[in-house]
Amino acid sequence: MIRLVHFADLHLGVENYGRTDPVTGLSTRLSDFLHAFDQVTDYALDPTNEIDLVIFAGDAFKTRIPSPTHQREFARRIQRLSAAGLPTVLLVGNHDVPHASGRAHTLEIYDTLEIEHVYVARRPQVFSIETRRGPVQVVALPWVVRSQLLTRDEHKGKSLPEINELILERVTNILGGDDGLIRELDPNAPTILAAHATIQGAVYSSERSVMLGQDVVLPPSLVRNPTWDYVALGHIHKHQVLGDDPPVVYAGSIERIDFSEEKEDKGFVVAAVERGRASWQFHRLDARRFVTIEVEATGDDPTTQVLDAIAQTDIADAVVRVLIRTTADRELLIRDDEIRRALQPAFYVAAVAHEVERKIRLRLGQVNVEEMTPRQALVRYLEAKQTPPERIELLLRHAEPIFQGEE
Repeated sequence: MIRLVHFADLHLGVENYGRTDPVTGLSTRLSDFLHAFDQVTDYALDPTNEIDLVIFAGDAFKTRIPSPTHQREFARRIQRLSAAGLPTVLLVGNHDVPHASGRAHTLEIYDTLEIEHVYVARRPQVFSIETRRGPVQVVALPWVVRSQLLTRDEHKGKSLPEINELILERVTNILGGDDGLIRELDPNAPTILAAHATIQGAVYSSERSVMLGQDVVLPPSLVRNPTWDYVALGHIHKHQVLGDDPPVVYAGSIERIDFSEEKEDKGFVVAAVERGRASWQFHRLDARRFVTIEVEATGDDPTTQVLDAIAQTDIADAVVRVLIRTTADRELLIRDDEIRRALQPAFYVAAVAHEVERKIRLRLGQVNVEEMTPRQALVRYLEAKQTPPERIELLLRHAEPIFQGEE
């Protein structure tokens, strides 16, 4: 049985909600991401965990042109794995792919220098890897780039859905067609599909299901093929499982990017794989906490209401935002300086925002906006902007179909 560490979506270079460390000159958020990466690496190298293989399922950096510092820090961790003789598969993700076909991707240097025990997948391919517990096969499906799969003539005159359909057909053939990668596999060896991709049915951090759009969305049937014993996915930051037989697992990102990931656990997956079956376990990482404090501050002393809410919340070393719902008359009593002093234990204060409820909206002339028809509102607005009468008449003519649709 092969034991592996599966992680993804490192995104070194994300520096929002941080500040510059005066000692190193680097972003304090870079330290967060490297701390998470170190936890994964330390686990993989700990002999008591008996790890045989590491799979990184794509997106090493935030941008396609990472800084030398970010490249150095990523390389240091990969070098530790290589020096220990631990086979490591690196998939190229969408953030790693250059815009121009002639340029190197962000992980290409490991292939160029032939770093020992490191396998880099820029194109779909099979890696037959000998581990300390025997052979394992990794079918690598990096981020699908349309221009690499279709010729310019195939693009011509086709809509985006038609192009995506062609790509799905091409990917399906690459994996399982008559000359597909499946034909190269040893039927007796454990087989892992590692992909940086969007699978239909997955859920983003915003809780919306993946729908057809700019991403090429792969059908679940492609990853639920019984040829695979385990499917290691990257690209979507929310850890989730899309199937059990075989396990189809998004490891998720290892550090929080923004508040859409506030309530998500961040971590990596440890899987035990043999031919015909696999089991897995999610390992939670000590990631930077994001905390939202929502306060209804409409009392006689709204500042005290906000301060009480802060006092009841653990904000120590967290990225914090405070959303204050109040009224126009109470907003005048809110003392932001006191609120920010109360937030000093936080790692970073992202926002102290006032959401003000206004019972009476602004008036144009002597009429409330709510009482106007769309035509009247537009006329009053244009007049307030001192728009020439002939221009107003022209705009009203063009707006007429819209007004008709409102009726």
